Amino acid sequence: MRGLRIPLTQTQKLRLQRALQKLESLSSKVNSNASVTIADSIPVNYDDGFLKGHGTSDLDGEVVATVCGVVERVNKLVYVRTLRARYKPEVGETIVGRVVAPKRWRIDINYSQDAVLMLSSINLPDGIQRRRTAVDELNMRAILEENDVVCAEIRGFQHDGLLLHARSQKYGKLERGQLLSVSPYLVKRRKQHFHYVEEYGMDLVLGCNGFIWVGEHMETEDDMVIDDQANNTDHQLPKPSKYSMTIEEQERAYTPLETRQYICRTVNAIRVLSTLGFSITIEVIMETVAMSMSLNEIHEMLGSEFCVQVAEKEAERRSSTKKSR
Repeated sequence: MRGLRIPLTQTQKLRLQRALQKLESLSSKVNSNASVTIADSIPVNYDDGFLKGHGTSDLDGEVVATVCGVVERVNKLVYVRTLRARYKPEVGETIVGRVVAPKRWRIDINYSQDAVLMLSSINLPDGIQRRRTAVDELNMRAILEENDVVCAEIRGFQHDGLLLHARSQKYGKLERGQLLSVSPYLVKRRKQHFHYVEEYGMDLVLGCNGFIWVGEHMETEDDMVIDDQANNTDHQLPKPSKYSMTIEEQERAYTPLETRQYICRTVNAIRVLSTLGFSITIEVIMETVAMSMSLNEIHEMLGSEFCVQVAEKEAERRSSTKKSR
């Protein structure tokens, strides 16, 4: 919150300060035992034994925190998870990245090392499950090239980077949308990171690494493949280029203006939530987009008045949620 840089009037400053104080009081009551700052004492059970992890130290016989964050406990291990630290990947997390090198497709995932996506770890454009050949290796740039955006899942770790896989139909190349970056701690790991907003005709991918994709909804083909197609792989015709497409095909490939406006509204909503330091979930994003419908222009969402309204709305939502419990 301290890094908030929005030009505010005196009235807006008071309203924003009041809303943030209300949010802080609500969160402090819930996470009073979990949140720590530097030199705060961490309660532990000395009788059962414990292991000091990252962000902890001994001081006068007590375990104290050496960083600001949240206390985590895994069996006997006690450590402090910093909030604004760099992204630390875990196996099974859904991530969004950008291709930065063609060989073996090195992917930038907002980590200290690039991830690696192998040819055998993706679905081929024809959708047929078959062994990869030398011809496929030569045509790798026809599938993915530099600056393409992809969605994948972390498969494991190796000495020269992370291993990714994108064998499911929901993974792969992302097109017709916008990629934006937020602090990774704002995106919590959940059961579902892929969201189809049918009302606006767009897809939303919340990457655990802080990369978020907002784009036009793309229909995925069925995972089942007909055997006859697999037997006729040698007779597959190349995909037509944009120059050889008919007018009807070009119209189908064009994103409607209304959908592009919804995408811009959603992107601006995520930027506002990121600026305020709020956790980014599909529910909060859609509430912010609904609030923006009263504005005449989409760019007004990035103004100071709308940011104050979002903060006040979030304070009311959390307060009502607490009362209902």
